[in-house]
Amino acid sequence: MTVETGTSGQEQTDRPSPLAARFAATRAEGRAALVGYLTAFDPTRAASFERLCAACEAGLDVLELGVPFSDPSADGPTIQAAMVRALASGATVAGTLELAARLRRRFDTPIVLFSYTNPLLRFGVDELLAAATAAQIAGLLLVDLPPEHAAKLREPARARGLDWVGLVAPTTTPHRRASVLAGASGFVYAVSLTGVTGAALDPADARLHQALAELRAATALPVVVGFGVRTPDDVHALARSADGVVVGSALVEAGNRGPAELGALVAELRAATARDGSRDQANIG
Repeated sequence: MTVETGTSGQEQTDRPSPLAARFAATRAEGRAALVGYLTAFDPTRAASFERLCAACEAGLDVLELGVPFSDPSADGPTIQAAMVRALASGATVAGTLELAARLRRRFDTPIVLFSYTNPLLRFGVDELLAAATAAQIAGLLLVDLPPEHAAKLREPARARGLDWVGLVAPTTTPHRRASVLAGASGFVYAVSLTGVTGAALDPADARLHQALAELRAATALPVVVGFGVRTPDDVHALARSADGVVVGSALVEAGNRGPAELGALVAELRAATARDGSRDQANIG
């Protein structure tokens, strides 16, 4: 999983984006991608980088790197607490991008910048995209920016070669879903439940699997499911219906117990991504 990468940043080419290439690779391996969320600067810059390295080394396929924000309305108590710690340690958008750049010099793991809109707009659109490109960010995921108002950031980002991840919730109507999908690239994030991150989830719920099947039928993009996913059993149950599975709060909690425990959990989750019933075959990272 470790690779030395260049520093020239992303450019518009005919090659697939880093996210498209990663999902193609996991599909060829007969498994879902393991997507993991961690908050930058939690609990400090140095400790955060150590945790990020542990997660990537253990086999994370895609990293969602959280930009700390004071009002994370979509996130549950675990990630909210992580953001409080990160802000207290001096987290900034610039600092988050510096962490991403350091990580990309060591690993080929595609990084999606996971954020709310306000910190990015305050940083400045041009400044953000220049820094994100230099840091080799693969895409942006903004949880509170509806498609009707996204063009100001989405179009310049995509012109720079960054993917724009769309979100579809259980309450999203077919008409609304079409609007989200029209502007999305990289992958589509299927929110599994009407709640916040870390909430209780029934991964065997037939309605969830049906919703994932309908979403996959509506788009050629990979569909990744998240919110409430915590255990290898959760991942294994969802891997048959999605192109990727997101784990967030459980990784943050494991990181609080140390990089070794975080790495061990990532390895267990990665081993659960196989779709053929065999977890051992997926444990290849």
